[in-house]
Amino acid sequence: MRQHVNPLSRFFQVSTDIPAPHQLFADPTLSIHLDIGCARGRFLLNLAPSEAKWNFLGIDIRRPLIDAAEREREKLELTNLKFFFCNANVSLENWLLKLGANQLQKVSIQFPDPWFKKRHQKRRVLQPSLLIALSHTMKPGAELFVQSDVFSLIKEMIDLIELTQCFNSKQNGTKIWFNKNPFNFSTEREIYSLKNGRTVYRAIFFRNNNSIYNSIIDNNINL
Repeated sequence: MRQHVNPLSRFFQVSTDIPAPHQLFADPTLSIHLDIGCARGRFLLNLAPSEAKWNFLGIDIRRPLIDAAEREREKLELTNLKFFFCNANVSLENWLLKLGANQLQKVSIQFPDPWFKKRHQKRRVLQPSLLIALSHTMKPGAELFVQSDVFSLIKEMIDLIELTQCFNSKQNGTKIWFNKNPFNFSTEREIYSLKNGRTVYRAIFFRNNNSIYNSIIDNNINL
């Protein structure tokens, strides 16, 4: 079962200071893969040992899951991986400012809480302000990977990503969809969903070459 917390509650509106890369990783110069909503961290705990030339940061708003993931990371002595408790829409923007130029190369948002009711959709992790902050940090061509087992949610996520015009879902004229996970490892939710016969919807977007601020103004997009 999903462990929901309300990200708009007063407790989660307090900004958390996420340390700069030199305080998180043994080699702070490596490219970073950011996993937003990492839950128990199984995906990154498996991926990080196989990708020694990358740094990985997993963040989640559920502290018990982050604490458990961090204990496992320490046990495995993984110096290119770190887990941190925070509300992405409150704390992440300040951390992005601490990164080196073009350092953030991959972002994944996997199986976020769906918040089905319309009045609760403002609680979803994927918000326009977060997309703009990410795009401002990521260089053209950097990847944004999203997946969910809820079709209505993934459709709305994709619509929002395309609306901002920060990211492009096409490369060489072909729309990028994946029937299989492009990584070698899966999240707990993906394993559960596939085991129970649920369809998993996936897409990869690429940071485009356009100025996000010019794009918003030129197209009169109301975010």
